[in-house]
Amino acid sequence: MANTPAESYEFESSTNLEELLERVSIRNPEDIRKAAYNLEDISRKRGFRVALCADISSGKLMKDAEGNCLNSDIFGWVKRNERWWEDPRYALHSPIPRACRYEGEPFWCDENGFNGHTHNAFLNEIDLTTYFTDVAKSYRQMIIVPIHLPFGQISANSFPYTGPKIDDFGIIFSKTSFLLGALTRRFISGYVSVAAQSNIIPSDCGLSKREAECIKWASIGKTDEEIGAIMSVCRSTVRYHIKRASEKLGSVNRTQTVFKATQLGYLGASRW
Repeated sequence: MANTPAESYEFESSTNLEELLERVSIRNPEDIRKAAYNLEDISRKRGFRVALCADISSGKLMKDAEGNCLNSDIFGWVKRNERWWEDPRYALHSPIPRACRYEGEPFWCDENGFNGHTHNAFLNEIDLTTYFTDVAKSYRQMIIVPIHLPFGQISANSFPYTGPKIDDFGIIFSKTSFLLGALTRRFISGYVSVAAQSNIIPSDCGLSKREAECIKWASIGKTDEEIGAIMSVCRSTVRYHIKRASEKLGSVNRTQTVFKATQLGYLGASRW
């Protein structure tokens, strides 16, 4: 993943950016359709199409208040081979959502691989050779905007470039990635907020330092006895802390407690 020269950035003025962000803001379900049209319009004027996926782990359609599919009805993905959301293998096999699991900032790609503002070794292992010949046949370059949301939800969003292939697409990327990233985050965050049916995790959950520590050790397979030895407490104390954490998180077992604590950022990516 190559670096893009910082000096090539071209930001919108703060006033213009605020206006554009307002155009894609979603505060209630009735705002979804208008915001989607605005995002499509802003992107098209800069040479891009829009393809959104709010949650790569879910097969649910992104819809407006009337139940219309955004990707087909507004963004124009109507051909049979373009309707990726109907493919149950998409999230597991497509290189785009896979890359979004490993990167948090906008990046771009072509058949030669991924490129962005910083190097990401994880993306070097993902092969894009057949993606542009078998899947995205009409396009040769695109900007990807991953959005990492609360509770571990990942949104993967693509902006295929509609112009001819450019030898140095990094220039186009540096001019537009900041804007597309900001607009996409605003749109997706608003959409997820109004589309949510219920709280996945209690909103007032707060773990103590001991509870978080016990769960972190449990997440790497330590038994209660081993955790007790590490923390210099008895096994019953460890079990008490984990039980209290489970009650706070609304979990039904130890595994779900670890999972929910991870979603809330109590454990992080480190392994002790």
